[in-house]
Amino acid sequence: METALTRLVGVRHPIVQTGMGWVAGPRLVSATANAGALGILASATMTVDRLREAIREVRSRTDAPFGVNLRADASDAADRVRVMIDEGVRVASFALAPSPELIAELKDAGVIVIPSIGARRHAEKVAAWGADAVIVQGGEGGGHTGEVATTVLLPQVADAVDIPVVAAGGFFDGRGLVAALAYGAAGVAMGTRFLLTSDSTVPDAVKARYLAATVRDVTVTTAVDGLPHRMLRTELVDALERSGRARALLQAVSRAAGYRKLSGTSWLRMVRDGRALKHGKDLSWSQVLLAANTPMLLRASMVDGRTDLGVMASGQVAGVIDDLPSCAELVERIMQEAGQVRERLKD
Repeated sequence: METALTRLVGVRHPIVQTGMGWVAGPRLVSATANAGALGILASATMTVDRLREAIREVRSRTDAPFGVNLRADASDAADRVRVMIDEGVRVASFALAPSPELIAELKDAGVIVIPSIGARRHAEKVAAWGADAVIVQGGEGGGHTGEVATTVLLPQVADAVDIPVVAAGGFFDGRGLVAALAYGAAGVAMGTRFLLTSDSTVPDAVKARYLAATVRDVTVTTAVDGLPHRMLRTELVDALERSGRARALLQAVSRAAGYRKLSGTSWLRMVRDGRALKHGKDLSWSQVLLAANTPMLLRASMVDGRTDLGVMASGQVAGVIDDLPSCAELVERIMQEAGQVRERLKD
């Protein structure tokens, strides 16, 4: 199926695997790329040196195009961009809008720039700055999310910009792909659906918990870092929502101390990074610390399997997913379903 997305990035199918921290590593990204979709490597949870190693590992596993996701506001963003350019990465994906200067640098090096956005005005802004495409995430999506549903946000953005639009938030099958195309998208991006594959390195017990979840088990909370965050309800989420400020601060300091020990980050740096994430919100000190070490809260679940100590970012689609196909099986199934739906629509 050829679309503006497949022509832009050089993949066979208009499907993107999003850059999920601690999840979208070399194994998942290369499996996605080999399946004909666009795999995005998550770099925010990697050091710069590890990012270079991970890019080379993906390259050793596939000849297909893939991308790297990074935070535009990271203090070492310039170093990461240089690694991407040096290593010949095809696509740069951003969780926050990159600056016009960063976009220009990447485009001058032949890298395709695809920011993720959650509002029409943000899409218009990055399009004016030279972005090649945008990923539009509606409120159904996992992790930090907005309030507008994909079915409302997607057509707004598709009508507002002249660059390819990739739909995210609520997609998991071929029916969704066809629906997104009908709304004006050039493809779909999926996180939770790729997390729940046999190629994902997430521990089996954690995957089982996702598979057991119903739609009602996926919640949006501001208790973790002060921003709306869609995730599975876990022991930690319940504890944070029940805690008063004093107890929440103690829990945050304890977890922050663990993050500091593992990462080598200073207390000053953690507080500064946490405050940078608040985006004008009035965060408590516990939320500032939790915002700074949210990557470690995700690691506890996604790597260590400690769902009692960590958070489990999740789209609402977790409630309707019940299997763990390989990336190849998943992409093939989605494309077959999409073809069948399109044939039915012709009748």
